[in-house]
Amino acid sequence: MEIRILSVGKIKEKYLNDGIAEYAKRLGRYCKLSFIQVADEKTPDKASDALNRQIRQIEGERLLKHIREQDYVIALAIEGKMLDSVELSGLLARLGVEGKSSIDFVIGGSLGLSEEVLARADYKLSFSRMTFPHQLMQMILLEQIYRGYRIMNNEPYHK
Repeated sequence: MEIRILSVGKIKEKYLNDGIAEYAKRLGRYCKLSFIQVADEKTPDKASDALNRQIRQIEGERLLKHIREQDYVIALAIEGKMLDSVELSGLLARLGVEGKSSIDFVIGGSLGLSEEVLARADYKLSFSRMTFPHQLMQMILLEQIYRGYRIMNNEPYHK
């Protein structure tokens, strides 16, 4: 299975890049993993709702350019469905059985995802009702995908 992580903005913090690299290495035995990062827009403090919507739309267009017709798209969205690790593992396994060979996990920028990206999503996944920095979400997501594959293969992993 091919898993692609599409995200807005570059990750500048070394500790996050190190963690992402570690989980990417671990996932190498389970799937083909790739990363696509699109540029983020500068968001002024106290921006209007209209400007925030415009920024999400610009970032969303950049993301949508990389989403292929055959991709199963899972958007990370606060209003999405919350799963535990076993349920996420089951979702990944079910998608594989259904013949979905390419899954895109999409992480928005600091303002979230555009309506257009959310409309394209086949599934909306929430990690929490809390808000996390989008750079940190990439590492959290990779850890959960890795945990999901360990569960799927009946391999031990910390609970």
